Amino acid sequence: MARADGVPRAYVEGARKVSKGTGINMPKKSDDAFEDLKINVKIKLSALWATVMFCYVYGDYFGLYTPGTVQQMSDGKMGPLGAATQGVLVGTSAMMAIPSLMVFLSLVLPPRVNRVLNVVLGIIYTLIILASMPGTWAYYIFFGVIEVILTLSVAWYAWKWPRLRA
Repeated sequence: MARADGVPRAYVEGARKVSKGTGINMPKKSDDAFEDLKINVKIKLSALWATVMFCYVYGDYFGLYTPGTVQQMSDGKMGPLGAATQGVLVGTSAMMAIPSLMVFLSLVLPPRVNRVLNVVLGIIYTLIILASMPGTWAYYIFFGVIEVILTLSVAWYAWKWPRLRA
């Protein structure tokens, strides 16, 4: 509720508090006070998966510039996976489709399923990234470290999913 001068009462009363029903933290009034919204865990998870996907795309794109990569592709080889058979391509597609789908599924799945799926997939994708990093170029390790932090964050936020208070 605002006073007659339009200043929210929470600013005047002092301590940080969450305005009822809005999820907005209301700090003490000052010239540098900014509104801060509490972000739902589903939105955090979705944003993390989207960010992971951007890192995957850029890492793979920059990989095209490493010597011999384009020639290997022309020869029908897919790096350490060997020949680019239909099975290898379907498997790789599935591996990349899952994080893409998690951007959406993190927003719409019920909390119990969502939590388990994000913890499990966050850990699995962390392990996949760690397994792919040894012996690679510095740019790939750079992206890999970021991806590990992001996928571990997925697992962490899902594990720490807020519970309803009784």
